[in-house]
Amino acid sequence: MLDQLRPVANRALRPFVSASTSLGLTPNAVSIIAFVLAGGAGVAFYFGPDVPIWYLVGAILVFLNGWLDILDGALARELGTDSPAGDLLDHVLDRYADIILIVGFAAGIGDFVLGLAAVTGVLMTSYLGTQAQAVGLDRVYGGLLGRADRLALIGVVGAVAAFVQSVGGYSLVALLLVLFAVVGHLTALQRFYYSWRALA
Repeated sequence: MLDQLRPVANRALRPFVSASTSLGLTPNAVSIIAFVLAGGAGVAFYFGPDVPIWYLVGAILVFLNGWLDILDGALARELGTDSPAGDLLDHVLDRYADIILIVGFAAGIGDFVLGLAAVTGVLMTSYLGTQAQAVGLDRVYGGLLGRADRLALIGVVGAVAAFVQSVGGYSLVALLLVLFAVVGHLTALQRFYYSWRALA
């Protein structure tokens, strides 16, 4: 749902776009840096259960990843270098980043079945968003739980888990993975329904 705030985020990005151009950064370089930050966050989340402060480190890295994830597109538009190749690189890195973040959480708490359910929900959500474009529709960003929502939730839960790892006897990380598993698949089905109706 946070994807609806993209215009606001794009306005807030203007000073960062200017700074990036001054530093000579390319959109692809920004995408790669964002991916490296996501990788660091996944590793931090793995160590979180034993050393909770790592959850906070992971949360900070996730928020930086999310910021750079919208900066690369804005920078490409500013430089006039937006292209299918850049879009492909961005989406591939985003999907691997999603996997790394969820695997980091799941491996940390030792629940790979729940991690599998969560990661398939996330990947199917993203797949249905781009598959709509592949069949001639606009790319679908909407639904219950888009990528911006996921990153915000991962960041918030990571920050909270640094201080409180469970609520009512339930692990916060496990609850987040359940949310991704259930709502992720519901979002994918929601996008499928929208696309099917549009094609019909």
